[in-house]
Amino acid sequence: MRATVLALALLAAGAASAQTTTPPPNAAARQAQMMNNLATLLDLTATQKPQVQAILEEEHTQMQAQHAQIRELFEQAKASGTRPDFSQIKAMHQQIETDTITKLTPVLDATQLAKFQVLQKMHHPHFHGHHGPPPTSAAAPQS
Repeated sequence: MRATVLALALLAAGAASAQTTTPPPNAAARQAQMMNNLATLLDLTATQKPQVQAILEEEHTQMQAQHAQIRELFEQAKASGTRPDFSQIKAMHQQIETDTITKLTPVLDATQLAKFQVLQKMHHPHFHGHHGPPPTSAAAPQS
């Protein structure tokens, strides 16, 4: 329940922010805007902001390298007529996310870290087992 309320608050903050800012014209400006938004959502201090930015830039670099590995896995699977091992791909992705959380733990306080993890799950729901809204189980009325 608490995580749901936090997620809704973050979505509302993101929507409000999106309405008041114009989209940056290039990738560097978009990245700077995203970092500013993250700093606002996590209430980062002036000391924390460059530390978090460096950790996330490292994560981004690792993700780019990982995408190259994943492309190679897909090509190997295609050449052999098989399907890629999606559990391996998911494990690779989760390892980078775990490493990022480990690096952020001494930088962020517990509340900031919890907020970051919620944002992380919202950003990559397909890697966290969230494939859309949960199925509803409509109980049949008993007579």
